[in-house]
Amino acid sequence: MTEHLETVVASLKKAPGFKNVTAADCKITRLGGLTNLVHLVEAAGRKVIVRIPGEGTEEYIDRAVETTNANAAYRAGVSAEVIWADAGTGEMVSEAIQGIETMTPALFKSRAGSPARAGAALAKLHGSGETFDFRFELFAMIDDYLNILSTKDVDLPDGYHDIVAAAEPVKEALAANPGPLAPCHCDPLCENFLDNGKKMWIVDWEYSGMNDPLWDVGDLSVEAGMDAEQDMELMRAYFGADPTPAQRGRVVIYKAMCDLLWTLWGLIQLADDNPAEDFWAYATERFARCKTLMNDPSFEDHVAAVREG
Repeated sequence: MTEHLETVVASLKKAPGFKNVTAADCKITRLGGLTNLVHLVEAAGRKVIVRIPGEGTEEYIDRAVETTNANAAYRAGVSAEVIWADAGTGEMVSEAIQGIETMTPALFKSRAGSPARAGAALAKLHGSGETFDFRFELFAMIDDYLNILSTKDVDLPDGYHDIVAAAEPVKEALAANPGPLAPCHCDPLCENFLDNGKKMWIVDWEYSGMNDPLWDVGDLSVEAGMDAEQDMELMRAYFGADPTPAQRGRVVIYKAMCDLLWTLWGLIQLADDNPAEDFWAYATERFARCKTLMNDPSFEDHVAAVREG
């Protein structure tokens, strides 16, 4: 069954239609998740997802914002319906989407057309007209994460502050030619994309907010380890045409910046003793990838293209 059986059932019973269920009524399967306890539950003739928030996540996740944005993403037609959520505790029960594969980097490479379907899903979200709570501010979040880490016993990778300083031209280019804000996922891990072969769904809105939409495109490319061909498939589906130099440059910039930000997130997980994976390796790998991209001779050209629009 699951070691978290009682916790899962207790949360499920709070949702409409499940008040009288017992553990004996439920088939429970643990799903993936780096910070939360996520379970597929079959009960009362339905399949639902029960999410229990991970310890310490209240430091950097606003659950009320998450719930509001998850409901908006459902209205946009790209996400599952939230059945019940407690913005205070972070517990959430949502409908399970049927007939899907939970994506991974390997599946993005092996499932034909999956980059295009992801690009279409992101375009649908960003063009939905929905408004999310919270403004995802990249450089403010970097500062916030650094402040959180200053209270914890963990070291930054060598040279981190140097790379933050080297990112000043990126900050200036984005400020000179800001992108239009749109409702964005902001944390497009492969596992947050669910594919039925015809349509891609997106779940998990913990970090979502109004943002430059090309953050999602660049970040997904990084998370899926997309090569140049996959990048073009993703962007062509997203833009409905080949990307302009400025659009391509903005995606590349965000590929570097997402690694810069999520390096710090990984270090927070390390400091909080999150056992889900080796977060020191996670953080240092992301930081190394960021440095490699920013040190590529073409990176300055991409920054210039964004600055010029």
